[in-house]
Amino acid sequence: MNLLTVSDVESSLIYNPRIRERFHDIDLVISSGDLSYFYLEYIISTLDVPLYFVRGNHARDIEHGYGGTRTSPWGAVNLHRKVIRDKNSGLLLAGIQGCLRYNQGSYQYTQTEMWLLVMSLVPALLLNKLRYGRYLDIFVSHAPPWGIHDDTDLAHQGIKAFLWLVKVFQPTYHLHGHIHIYHPGTIFKTTLGKTLIYNTYGFRRLTIPPIKQ
Repeated sequence: MNLLTVSDVESSLIYNPRIRERFHDIDLVISSGDLSYFYLEYIISTLDVPLYFVRGNHARDIEHGYGGTRTSPWGAVNLHRKVIRDKNSGLLLAGIQGCLRYNQGSYQYTQTEMWLLVMSLVPALLLNKLRYGRYLDIFVSHAPPWGIHDDTDLAHQGIKAFLWLVKVFQPTYHLHGHIHIYHPGTIFKTTLGKTLIYNTYGFRRLTIPPIKQ
């Protein structure tokens, strides 16, 4: 199964008339935040595949565009505080939006509030284990986990609860954004136990083996 992950910055390779040619083999799209609704809608409408997303700290509550006003990208599924099984692929997905609180902006939380958000997912993850034999395939967030791909300033510090979730529930992937990549030597992929943690800044292609339904 081929995934396209996007976050933080719009790519001219995606917002492009040749998007279908470049990404014809993509089965699922996941956004880790801070992308406009119209950009995500363009991906959905041109590739005609499911798209799951969480909001970043720079997300707008409302966007005005062609066809009217929207409070979320049309056709996309918001993963925040949800545990979802994709009906086509069988993938188990969950997500948490936002980053650490550093001013009075939207979609910002304290470490304690992030713990509460993560703990709200636990009952559904345990139920997944009973139903499907595993807790989670992909955890999607905007912010990175504590100590992995993060930075020292408050706005870009990682989330302690995310690190705990990855260690305990061991999803195949943890996809995040928020940390911009400006240098080619920047580490964007880290393995923690059985989990591959990816900074999906811009876009990345990932391949997941078929899921046992």
